[in-house]
Amino acid sequence: MLPDPLIRLIDELKRLPGIGPKGAQRLAFHLLKTPREQTDRLVDAVRDVKECVTYCSTCNSITDVDPCALCRNEDRDRRVICVVEEPQNVAAVEKTREFKGLYHVLLGALSPLQGIGPDDLKIKGLLARIGDGVTEVILATNPNVEGEATAIYLARLLKPLGVRVTRIAMGVPVGSDLEYTDEVTMHKAIEGRREV
Repeated sequence: MLPDPLIRLIDELKRLPGIGPKGAQRLAFHLLKTPREQTDRLVDAVRDVKECVTYCSTCNSITDVDPCALCRNEDRDRRVICVVEEPQNVAAVEKTREFKGLYHVLLGALSPLQGIGPDDLKIKGLLARIGDGVTEVILATNPNVEGEATAIYLARLLKPLGVRVTRIAMGVPVGSDLEYTDEVTMHKAIEGRREV
């Protein structure tokens, strides 16, 4: 029989994404044998995230200073906004070091089956930003049913505002073999082809 505090810790760890009952138990026992100062640092880090990290009032990305560093950066191209679904998508685009514009995070994607409609996303803030000299909006939503539906919905809203609306290219990933590519990915690759 395990002590109640340990059972409670295991139960809380199981609630984390990707952590099952066995993984939660392993983590709990690891924390139990870890030196106190190390677990205190973990507890402090979790508390700091909950107390200090918030959403940027401009782009909805995560930040500890509002507005975020990207929105405050005067060197960014303010004429181009890249629309993504979640804050972690900003990091994925930034990793390429190719995009020099600003971002707008929707905090989700349209999903009628899950009850997520346009009013549940941060679309109004995006529309409000269009008048500030924005000339292009890049739709970088995920290449799945929800992401495609969101991109189509946004394109219909944005085009009448006189802004150029583009979609990120999709298709066969670099380093893969064509024989392992599914039909939808191959269709997108052929559809998004460009001249060499």
